[in-house]
Amino acid sequence: MSHLSTAAEAMAAVAHTITDDQLANKTPCTEYDVRALVNHLLFWGPSLAGAGRKESVPQPAATESDVDLTAGDWRGRLLTLLNDITSSWAPPSAWEGETSMGTPHMLPAPVMGAMIVGELTVHSWDLAAATGYRLDLPADLLAHLHDTMFAGVEQGREMGLYGPEVVVPADAPALDRILGLTGRDPAWR
Repeated sequence: MSHLSTAAEAMAAVAHTITDDQLANKTPCTEYDVRALVNHLLFWGPSLAGAGRKESVPQPAATESDVDLTAGDWRGRLLTLLNDITSSWAPPSAWEGETSMGTPHMLPAPVMGAMIVGELTVHSWDLAAATGYRLDLPADLLAHLHDTMFAGVEQGREMGLYGPEVVVPADAPALDRILGLTGRDPAWR
């Protein structure tokens, strides 16, 4: 199983537990409540899948705040989307060359793939923390994320993907160190 499919499965597990009355809950990703974070995932998810196929996918609106994709069966759409992301990145060719998320900015495919693993994992934690779900992530996924995020954290901050680092002890669990790198407080509640 790939790190990307493991991260997608973690998000799917959290999505299965979210109730409609939790959609207004605040998340550690301060710009989003649960509904807005699900909307964010539904908005950008097709582009993440398209990046694996080296295809440009048109956005459903100019910005994610211009559209509410959480109406109706948002959970079913998110689960289908996670499957699409996983399958689009399954072939070895997805990890070769360059790709983009439908923007003119091309990145090496392994860098993009690693960013997607991080995006799915960290947002899974955001949703789990906001809804009281206990998220268990495998050690090999966390080791992979730790290495890839440390390597690209400054670039991620410059791109606006991460907030200012939250300092955590060097001997903290791997997930806490990863969260701190992305600007999240692992003790958030």
